[in-house]
Amino acid sequence: MATTAASSIIESTSVQLGRIRVLKEGIHQHPPSLSSSSNVGPVVYWMFRDQRLRDNWALIHAVDQANRLNVPVAVAFNLFDRFLGAKARQLGFMLRGLQRLHREIEETLQIPFFLFQGEATETIPSFLKECGASLLVTDFSPLRQVRGWKEEIRKKVSDSISIHEVDAHNVVPTWVASDKLEYGARTIRRKIDKLLPDYLIDFPTLKCTNRKWAATNTSIDWEMLIENVVRKGAEVPEIEWCEPGEVAALETLMGNNKGFLTTRITNYSVDRNNPLKSDGLSGLSPYLHFGQISAQRCALEARKVRKVNPQAVDAFLEELIVRRELADNFCYYQVQYDSLQGAWDWARKTLMDHASDKREHIYTKEQLEKAQTADPLWNASQLEMVHHGKMHGFMRMYWAKKILEWTSSPEEALEIAIYLNDKYHIDGRDPNGYVGCMWSICGVHDQGWQERAVFGKIRYMNYAGCKRKFNVDGYIAYVKRLVGDIKKRKGEALLNNKVKQLTNIQRLRTE
Repeated sequence: MATTAASSIIESTSVQLGRIRVLKEGIHQHPPSLSSSSNVGPVVYWMFRDQRLRDNWALIHAVDQANRLNVPVAVAFNLFDRFLGAKARQLGFMLRGLQRLHREIEETLQIPFFLFQGEATETIPSFLKECGASLLVTDFSPLRQVRGWKEEIRKKVSDSISIHEVDAHNVVPTWVASDKLEYGARTIRRKIDKLLPDYLIDFPTLKCTNRKWAATNTSIDWEMLIENVVRKGAEVPEIEWCEPGEVAALETLMGNNKGFLTTRITNYSVDRNNPLKSDGLSGLSPYLHFGQISAQRCALEARKVRKVNPQAVDAFLEELIVRRELADNFCYYQVQYDSLQGAWDWARKTLMDHASDKREHIYTKEQLEKAQTADPLWNASQLEMVHHGKMHGFMRMYWAKKILEWTSSPEEALEIAIYLNDKYHIDGRDPNGYVGCMWSICGVHDQGWQERAVFGKIRYMNYAGCKRKFNVDGYIAYVKRLVGDIKKRKGEALLNNKVKQLTNIQRLRTE
């Protein structure tokens, strides 16, 4: 995709120019005169990865540019048909968050929110043409599918339309943090640390728009839409423990009742590696994945409490900034981020050298999906993911490495790990997930270790090692209780629905 640094057409914006890339420069480069203002169309913000009103650099830039051009602005969102295998769990959470966003963005800013369904490469260009847009502002994503859509849209739209891409997801924009594929956290950390004083700054106030969008019907039947999506993806049901939306995200970060920074961060540096201490984790990953909260907001608020818990805050910022941005770096500069071809040469060689090694167990994808292995610890982690929608971070490593040990080839192991991760995790289909699988199975961002069967020089993990780190039996019992409670609530809900249906039928018969 042809890109340039932010050019002279980006003026009067309160967003740092390093956050903005010009994917396409349209013919309207300067604010119109009053006599020619009718020739310049509105600004459209195609929201995708960053689904929020607050602390959103892309939205801030779209409003700034609309005011510079003295034109209205609209938000457009395209709902794909189960993007990368997303089911009711992921789509229900996302749509319920968008429903809240739709209401708030129209009430607070009087900016219309348009929802399209189908292929973005068709719906977005069509909408731009229909409304006569002059500028498309869009979120950044390193995933190749999204980059491919943008390139196709860039080719389709009129020459009069400019396209600006804004990295509102990372604290330091991916292309600023590094211009190449980084080897690991150690190499990217130095670069990010140098840039944090410039980029980890307070957000400007989101301005109101000077011009309002012409009256139009943007009503969306959210209830019917969500019902249809949840029914189609019912194979992986929604989760109950995580309420969607910006308000819930901010409450999870710093609410008075069990907020991470206010009540739970104290022992984060230790508890985050203990699968029995689920409350020791931030609980923010679903919100960060769907962009319902800004990583930059999380970092700014964490810094405010650093004097009280320096070790815990530093560990949190390492995960929030360095590790997340390392994942984006990998997926952006390594197009084969979900393939054995994307591994380092040494890792690919050692895996190939040991591909034909004898395995103690060989399980099919179906057996793994149903947690039908001889390892009760692995089965517990799989069941936690399937029913709870989230597996503890430490267990994700063990889980993926055992898949490598129990499948016929590293290619099959990676394929199955990504399939299960994307299907069941609420935060699947994400650079962090792909890099987590690649780290565990292909040694990405790691080093070579003592050579052994099947793994070669890939870092090894086993049941005995887990027993030394935490109470394995306690974790297995915890998951058993968790799954039992979820199944019980699901059964009660089904029974209640049947009772309601019977009651309605009886009422209709008596009327």
